[in-house]
Amino acid sequence: MEFGRFGSGRAVKRVEDAALLAGIGQFTEDFAPEGQTHLYFLRSPHAHARILSMDTEAARATPGVLAIVTGEDLAAAGVKPMTATLPFKRPDGAPLQAESQTLLATGAVRFVGEPVAAVVAETLSAARDAAEAIWVEYEELPAVTTTAGALADPARIVAQTRYGDAAAAEAGFAAAAHVARVEIANQRLAPAPMEPRVVLAAPEGERLVVRLSSQMPSTARDQLQDLLGLPAGTVRVRIGDVGGGFGMKTNLYPEDAVVAFAARSLGRPVKWAATRIEDFLSAVHGRDVDSVAELALDAQGKVLALRVKGLANVGAYPRNSGIAIQLLIGPWVSTSIYDIKTIDFAFTALMTNTAPTGAYRGAGRPEAIYIIERLMDVAARDMGLDPAELRRRNMIAPAQMPYTNAMGQVYDSGAFEQMLDQGLKLANWSGYAARAAASAEKGKLRGRGIATFLEWTGGNALEERVTVAVKGDGGIEVYATTQQMGQGIGTSYAQLAVDIFDVPIEKVTVIFGDSDRGTGFGSAGSRSLFTAGSAVSVASGKALDQGRELAAEALEVASADLEYQGGSFRIAGTDREIGLFDVAARQPEGRIFIDSTTKVNGPTWPNGCHICEVEIDRDTGEIEVAAYVSVNDAGRVVNPLIVEGQIAGGALQGLGQAIFEQLVYDPETGQPLSASFQDYAMPRADVLVPGYVTALDQSVPCRTNPLGVKGVGELGTIGATPALVNAVADALASQGRKAQADTLQMPLTPQRMWALLEG
Repeated sequence: MEFGRFGSGRAVKRVEDAALLAGIGQFTEDFAPEGQTHLYFLRSPHAHARILSMDTEAARATPGVLAIVTGEDLAAAGVKPMTATLPFKRPDGAPLQAESQTLLATGAVRFVGEPVAAVVAETLSAARDAAEAIWVEYEELPAVTTTAGALADPARIVAQTRYGDAAAAEAGFAAAAHVARVEIANQRLAPAPMEPRVVLAAPEGERLVVRLSSQMPSTARDQLQDLLGLPAGTVRVRIGDVGGGFGMKTNLYPEDAVVAFAARSLGRPVKWAATRIEDFLSAVHGRDVDSVAELALDAQGKVLALRVKGLANVGAYPRNSGIAIQLLIGPWVSTSIYDIKTIDFAFTALMTNTAPTGAYRGAGRPEAIYIIERLMDVAARDMGLDPAELRRRNMIAPAQMPYTNAMGQVYDSGAFEQMLDQGLKLANWSGYAARAAASAEKGKLRGRGIATFLEWTGGNALEERVTVAVKGDGGIEVYATTQQMGQGIGTSYAQLAVDIFDVPIEKVTVIFGDSDRGTGFGSAGSRSLFTAGSAVSVASGKALDQGRELAAEALEVASADLEYQGGSFRIAGTDREIGLFDVAARQPEGRIFIDSTTKVNGPTWPNGCHICEVEIDRDTGEIEVAAYVSVNDAGRVVNPLIVEGQIAGGALQGLGQAIFEQLVYDPETGQPLSASFQDYAMPRADVLVPGYVTALDQSVPCRTNPLGVKGVGELGTIGATPALVNAVADALASQGRKAQADTLQMPLTPQRMWALLEG
């Protein structure tokens, strides 16, 4: 495939796609080493129960069975449990309290789908048959699945964080001319990537090579070594193609470590591939937060104070990510793009008998932005103001940059009113009345909603390592410790290398997913481009500088006398030159090699204005997205095609939460009622067709990284949910149903909407 010299700023088609479209991608499931065995997990059928006894004799006698692993076996081998270690406190000041999760349940099970035992056999069917022959005697215990139920039991309170000044906030509310209030449920979601979790562990000499579908190679390696008690360097993690992550694959799972343990114990390769139902049951879920929020405003609509109380259901075994997302990261953006100086926040994490929660696209920021954007619309209705105008009156001005918000987070850049103005123009905000009338003629309700917002990106992991090798055979190889998972960063990194080396893009190969080649944080929190992309640019510059010095030696001139263009060094004013790759070929190793670590100066704060218009069928309650417009500040854009695709994909996921998706547990038994695609509705691509328009504003570059880029992978997810729900609320309010508009709860399914419309 011919690409040419396509550096940054160009809409280059993704270089990763050729192999995938040809069916020659390399996913973990595609590997089947000689002697491979198969592992199957026996899982808990109960949400909460004591394990009284377990009989594995019949299972061990099943033909083809090689091993049965229990929690007691792991404990005897010194395998550690997975434990939350954050320094948060409980309301009484005591340290964080969370159940540690043994890799296989011991003593008790605490959610349906928790792994209880593992069977390794020559074939998957033999492993499954043997698992079904294991007899486990349980004593069922009461199950709690909701935040309200967990709050009633002090032992289920994991931790609580408080931020702001309660007395100052109370004074703001006392002085307010208007108070807006919302009670909001951000429902539990399943990330549901196309590729479920897959793990293949195989001994190689004294080491263990683990292939898995993950966003974070180095983290997976370090956690495996820690859990299994193995020395540093014992485990090598390799990751090929990843069929979507969405945050779900940032975590190491108990199943991953059990597979690794079994491979070491047997001395043979062991593979486990999750079924879709297993992922629904036991992979981390997202969101699941109940909030009460209030906004105090003066008579002109200026916000005086924001008060939020949130209860986060972090599941049976709270993870560091699940706790931090709701008790720290979400609060960082709760005031969003608004100049709100007075806050009173209280966020509580609670243990329940459900699967653990963790990162899911947006990770805390969608929950927080949804709250403030719902409040803005409720306040605008209360005050009789245009919702765009109320937002405008409270926006942080460019002259206030850098701006420190009430949570102490520093926004380096932002022109929020500029994004609003462009969004209103693109959406033809002033022409809405005619469109609403046209919908009414068709017998449909129309509503419009707006979300003006920002998000924080980076995971506060600001350092990234890359290697760049300019090879004598005419290629440039870039290795990055981040991870591709469908977001197209391989193409963007290649474009950044082209910017420096001025060679055709097909000469650049970007490699990921080998913990032996470098240690780094990985891909999470929309950090890949602004951290690792910056590192690629810096390392490429160092390689070119080294090449210049070597070329000067070869041409016997000072390096300052050399010009560089199109892959060649030339003595200025002459025709004497030497090619970059020729210089590399002259070196003892046949290459110019740079191993470089770059640290950026802070996170990025992408932002935007998203406007959604909906039509609602009065007879069926079905919602149709009639138009969706967004203007997005992603800083400098390396590849507009990829950025626009990320925003569209994120918006679709945000709309999915608003209209379709919800993981439901039976409140009495704790049984999951939506553990497959038969019961869990996913959005389709046509939700955004035909009225979807996106614009990028590159006039406000980020000031914390050398590229000026801002993370964009989660931006659409964050803006879409409040924009659509606000549109539906607007449609209801236009019919005199303000109380229903102010109390809308997701997902806005046809059944729920029909019930609302029927009163």
